[in-house]
Amino acid sequence: MNDIQFQGGLNIAIKIPKSKYEETVTFYRDILKLEVKEVSIQNPTVSRTHQVSFGNNTLWLDCVDNYTHSETWLELKTPDVKKATAYLQSKGIHPCDEIEQIPENSHWIMDPAGTVFILNKGDGMKPNE
Repeated sequence: MNDIQFQGGLNIAIKIPKSKYEETVTFYRDILKLEVKEVSIQNPTVSRTHQVSFGNNTLWLDCVDNYTHSETWLELKTPDVKKATAYLQSKGIHPCDEIEQIPENSHWIMDPAGTVFILNKGDGMKPNE
């Protein structure tokens, strides 16, 4: 299992309490003057989302009605999700897919500090043989 590869993905999500959501969108759009657009979403835990062009990354501002503070979630890419998941489990890092609706063939994981990552297949990444 020494051939497992990971790389950071382009997507970063900030989970924002409903009480701070409009103010946060205004900050990115009107104060930082970044390109911000609302995108429709069908998710049981995210009521609204805005997509922000953030350099080479896409920042997602997610309105979460039941949060009391913001959290930043990151994307982690790997060529073989199943193999990477087994590797992570061997290191004591277990999927926590119950935290939010998850795309098929992906997993949510957390680092020891509680940072959430979506683990999914990297486009163009080739598994080591």
